[in-house]
Amino acid sequence: MGWRAVLAMALGGAGALRAQETPAAKPVLVSRGAATGADSTHAPLLTTPGGVRYLVRETGTGPKPVAGSRVAVRYAGFLPNGRSFDATAASGGPLRFRVGRGEVIRGWDELLPLLSAGTRVRTWIPAALAYGAKGVTDPEDDRRFVIPPDTDLIFELQLVSVR
Repeated sequence: MGWRAVLAMALGGAGALRAQETPAAKPVLVSRGAATGADSTHAPLLTTPGGVRYLVRETGTGPKPVAGSRVAVRYAGFLPNGRSFDATAASGGPLRFRVGRGEVIRGWDELLPLLSAGTRVRTWIPAALAYGAKGVTDPEDDRRFVIPPDTDLIFELQLVSVR
């Protein structure tokens, strides 16, 4: 079983970590520039009400998803130390799921309704909106973690399509 399948199973179980549904709200402009982690693009670093930070790298022109929308997302996921833990490039296609149904981590369910199809972002997801205290164990050795407990995550992601 590949990492993507393991993470998909873990994502499916993320509903147990959901405290309550959070309606999508307007992002809040935190500040500008490299001092906030917003690399050299000079674009503003935005923050959702739940604390997901994101930097828009390319703005899409398609529709925005709403709860229940079927979306396709390409992504690469990184731990804070820069180590990659998963990417859709390894599986050859985007991850497909329904927004707002607990099929993915809460941070994605909070962020995606703010993005138009075609948008590319770098996002920083707080541990509480990712895998929290559970983390994700290695399927081949449950004494090791693919994602350690209480770890913030970083994603490069693109919202490919919305239906």
